[in-house]
Amino acid sequence: MEKNSIVSINDISKEEILELLKTAAYFEEHPNQKILDGKVIATLFFEPSTRTRLSFETAVNRLGGRIIGFSDPAATSTSKGETLKDTIIMVGNYADVIIMRHYLEGAAKYASEVTDTPIINAGDGAHQHPSQTMLDLYSIYKTQGSLDNLTVTMVGDLKYGRTVHSLLMALSHFNVKFQFVACDELRMPEEFRTFCDRNGIQYTEHREFSAEVINSSDILYMTRVQRERFTDLMEYERVKDLYNLHNAMLADSKPNLRILHPLPRVNEIDQDVDDNPKAYYFQQAKNGLYARQAMICKVLGIKVNQ
Repeated sequence: MEKNSIVSINDISKEEILELLKTAAYFEEHPNQKILDGKVIATLFFEPSTRTRLSFETAVNRLGGRIIGFSDPAATSTSKGETLKDTIIMVGNYADVIIMRHYLEGAAKYASEVTDTPIINAGDGAHQHPSQTMLDLYSIYKTQGSLDNLTVTMVGDLKYGRTVHSLLMALSHFNVKFQFVACDELRMPEEFRTFCDRNGIQYTEHREFSAEVINSSDILYMTRVQRERFTDLMEYERVKDLYNLHNAMLADSKPNLRILHPLPRVNEIDQDVDDNPKAYYFQQAKNGLYARQAMICKVLGIKVNQ
């Protein structure tokens, strides 16, 4: 990884993924440490976020570090016309790590090129979201005991959903079969299907969210159809309610099935699913704390006693 930044999940090798999972497990057992004492972490959120920002800030606080930054760019000099380059260089002078979320694809990569301060990408447009991917991997590993020999079904917004793009790339290191469930408008982009073809990764595509698809899954990864990614609101209205999960649909699913969702949800998972023991999305969000603690330590080069 250049300058220890984590801009893309592709910056992390299979061995590094497994090491991060091991570190996350350690932090789940020992969440409160003082290993960031004297470190300043900047959180720059140019795009709204709740879970990602708060879990990163909680991770820093539980490790004894200090937080600077913003969650509303309207209250910063960017509203006066300051360039992203100038903002990153300026904040890099103050912080040991910059955690950045931006609405433009490639913004995190650009930031990593204009500062020596390590960057952690907390989501850039429809591109990637590596910290979400790490908590997803940790959730899958915890619930299945392995990342190999699984059938992972991704449902809903596979076109704009950066979480599914990142997760696909990360799981390409392991023996995983994918099922992509989406309408034509939200189909998994060609570049990712081509990646699967070139690397011998098994996948099937489905327009119907059928019982056969659900019952063959080990992981059911639901996604929200993201209104903010659409320029044509008529298209959004046409596709927003196509793939909704109800508790009755899980009646014949595998005992080990777990339902994941990057959150927030709208109506793609009915609330009657919440009490089903196969629902794991709230625990998944909690796992973000431990995964992000591990990532912060990695970019700082801090070895954790395990």
